[in-house]
Amino acid sequence: MNAVNERNPTEVVEKLVHEWKLQPHPEGGWYRELHRSPLVVVRPDQQQRSAISTILYLLDAGSLSRWHRVSHADEVWTHLQGAPLSLWCLNPEADHATREVLSMHNPVQIIPSNHWQAARAEGPFSLVSCCVGPGFTFEDFTMLRDLPEIERPAAALHELI
Repeated sequence: MNAVNERNPTEVVEKLVHEWKLQPHPEGGWYRELHRSPLVVVRPDQQQRSAISTILYLLDAGSLSRWHRVSHADEVWTHLQGAPLSLWCLNPEADHATREVLSMHNPVQIIPSNHWQAARAEGPFSLVSCCVGPGFTFEDFTMLRDLPEIERPAAALHELI
């Protein structure tokens, strides 16, 4: 299906959710895990994880990927379809967040381990792939909104919390 050529963005999002069997994600948007490596690695903190995992991730115009971080794993975002996607990255030690726009002309961005990240579609929808290595587990996932305000980085844009 070439959803970009569809006329009604709401219908496109509904079709993508249905066709890919996407589920709501805690940070916002829709997702489905596509692959989890059977290869297991041991991280420096001695935790075992799959070597890599990958999801499809969909943001429509009304949703955000709210500030979150993945501990002990890098995340690679790849733009697949739809509008450009704004992706913010915040080094925990930095005094400002950086923003990259993923599109056909800049399709890949890497969020280093333990960095805060947030995203927003810059149009009706953005479909991306997110690969995490070592593989993703919700044990390593933290939503910024779940932290006490005193522990939140000051540079995190409030509208993305």
